[in-house]
Amino acid sequence: MHDVPEDGVLYGFGRDITEQRLAEEALRQSQKLEAIGQLTGGVAHDFNNLLTIIRSSVEFLRRPDLAEERKRRYLNAVSDTVDRAAKLTSQLLAFARRQPLRPEVFEVSERLRAISDMLDAVTGARIRVVTDLPGEHCYVRADASQFETALVNIAVNARDAMDGEGRLTLHLNAGTPMPPIRGHAGASSGRFVAVSVTDTGRGIAQADLTRIFEPFFTTKEIGKGTGLGLSQVIGFAKQSGGDVDVRSTLGEGTTFILYLPQVDLPKNMGTPAANQPEETAGDLGLCILVVEDNLEVGRFCTQILEDLGHSPVWTQNAEAALDAVEESASNFDAVFSDVVMPGIGGIELARRLRDIHPDLPVVLTSGYSHVLAQDDAHGFEVLRKPYSADELARILRGAVKRRRHH
Repeated sequence: MHDVPEDGVLYGFGRDITEQRLAEEALRQSQKLEAIGQLTGGVAHDFNNLLTIIRSSVEFLRRPDLAEERKRRYLNAVSDTVDRAAKLTSQLLAFARRQPLRPEVFEVSERLRAISDMLDAVTGARIRVVTDLPGEHCYVRADASQFETALVNIAVNARDAMDGEGRLTLHLNAGTPMPPIRGHAGASSGRFVAVSVTDTGRGIAQADLTRIFEPFFTTKEIGKGTGLGLSQVIGFAKQSGGDVDVRSTLGEGTTFILYLPQVDLPKNMGTPAANQPEETAGDLGLCILVVEDNLEVGRFCTQILEDLGHSPVWTQNAEAALDAVEESASNFDAVFSDVVMPGIGGIELARRLRDIHPDLPVVLTSGYSHVLAQDDAHGFEVLRKPYSADELARILRGAVKRRRHH
């Protein structure tokens, strides 16, 4: 019991912090707007550069008297620029954790040994790449291609920080917990694989450590970096159920630690099937049901398929596609469907077709879909936009061949 003052009155003191809370919220909103402004400004800048190349090249290609050599040069410029634009959107989707991943179970030590050979070429002869790997096997379920890309992005950062000379060490720990990172609670349960990449470079200033994963943030000179490499790393890690930590000391170097959930070796994990032979006579003249709600994309896709020697039938929504299949399923060799459409989406359409016609191959395509990003266990082939005619032909040919071999 506390003693009551002689006058029988208790005194309390308080402070109105409403203004402080409002000021903190205003600061957070301001920081969000600044980040959005930096992101949209960076996207606009990079895409305007790419569009300038494409537009100028197309203008020259329209000239009837253009020399054949210059025509090839401008066509190559357009093709290369489209690839760069596709890579840019892929990196942005990686940061937003909205890229369609293709997870598979792989052994990490084996993959790191293969990557270390590739990093020798990326970093240059004056940087020594060292691997420190455990003797026992450890497995993760992740997109192997994005895993390699993440490590290459970290290595490129390390190379620049070391000015092309030093030591880059890949270290692997298995069965470790994931600690709290950047103020977020660590994983309360589960085992993680921790891949550390350590350089002997100049280090990262403390003020920059909180910003290095932001899209388009870079401390490099103009033209030396896009500021998207580390954004891909953290986006991939988060979308795969892990995270990435960074520790740095100025003048000594930096360590990035990539955490991914560890899994057991699946019992049915076998060897990859041998490559099937390429084009055969039976692959020509396929009847493909195209499901695409966008008029321009639908027309262009059917034109590509006709030029490849196939017979496309185009419907603009999933409901019409289901009616077409129900009317005559035997007419179609495969279905090629967009994912994001009004009404029934592409994944739901594919599942319905699998239920009623399990022998009919379905290939999905999308430039962006949160459904694909969240659901990687749908079991259907996915062709990412923008795709080429060769890629379209290859994935449809593979889908039809697999049906014939079942």
